Amino acid sequence: MPFAQNREAPISQADLQTDTAAIDRRAIPASASESVWQAADGHTLRRIDWPGAGKGERGSILFLPGRGDFFEKYLETLDGWHRSGWRVTAADWRGQAGSGRLGDDPITGHVEDFSDWVADLEHFWSDWVKSTPGPHVLAAHSMGGHIVMRALVDGVVSPDAVVLSAPMLGMSGPPLPLPMLHGVAKLMTRIGAPTRPAWKWSEKPGEVPARRRDLLTHDDDRYEDELWWREHRPELVMGPGSWGWVERAYASTRVIEAPGAMEKVQVPVFIFSTENDKLVSHKAAVRAAQRLPRGEVLVFGDEARHEILREVDAVRDRALAGISEFLDRVALVKQ
Repeated sequence: MPFAQNREAPISQADLQTDTAAIDRRAIPASASESVWQAADGHTLRRIDWPGAGKGERGSILFLPGRGDFFEKYLETLDGWHRSGWRVTAADWRGQAGSGRLGDDPITGHVEDFSDWVADLEHFWSDWVKSTPGPHVLAAHSMGGHIVMRALVDGVVSPDAVVLSAPMLGMSGPPLPLPMLHGVAKLMTRIGAPTRPAWKWSEKPGEVPARRRDLLTHDDDRYEDELWWREHRPELVMGPGSWGWVERAYASTRVIEAPGAMEKVQVPVFIFSTENDKLVSHKAAVRAAQRLPRGEVLVFGDEARHEILREVDAVRDRALAGISEFLDRVALVKQ
């Protein structure tokens, strides 16, 4: 099994020149265009696309953000991939960012079932691969990584390679058996409205908690970028998940964790994760890389928090170099 833990990824000068060129993280790049697309049931969702990068085009990357996320947070990384020769697309999940809400208020993140998101990905993927050059890479962060893994296990997408940033393959929390955690969440959806917030966010709805950045990144400037976008595009603001979201997350995790589920996925999967993660389970990410027939993992320590792609340059450059080396190896365009 080609499982590689804590693999050091060399950072080439070309990588650094391509990705650290001056990018305004608080503006949509001129090379990108925002639009909407319709899911199979007609629900309208938001997307952003960078067209082909010219003669040196390497293929196409579809990036999907995490819970409560929005693609504006990742413009620096997405535009960097575009500049290095990839055609790039990113999209919101239904029920968050600019793609509406599914609960009882505009702040709490809710979903009836994670299979709804898997179905959206299946529909989007089918259309996207027909209109973009290969090889086709599926990349995602946190909850997006969970949904991508679920789609792989369900066999509804067939990318040439997958890249997962701090994937939510398990949630950080009490070290209790998954069935027990799921049982508690089920109980909580029955003793009150499943759409109610599962945890306290702040005294003022929509206002971020004071210590939130300590969970996400060491880079103050990149963290402030998110707050800037939330202020200038209020529709992006989201707070805690609902109890229904928590219960359905555990239910979907049980599907992924089932014996033989990940073992049947034959796609090359590169995971990068940090032992310092306080939001998702690092151990679950490493375990997934071990179970996947073509899984690899790059491990970070105290130097990285949950949002590795929005970390300080030294951390971020190492992650990007690892992605570049992986894609060069498994998703080269056949000339």
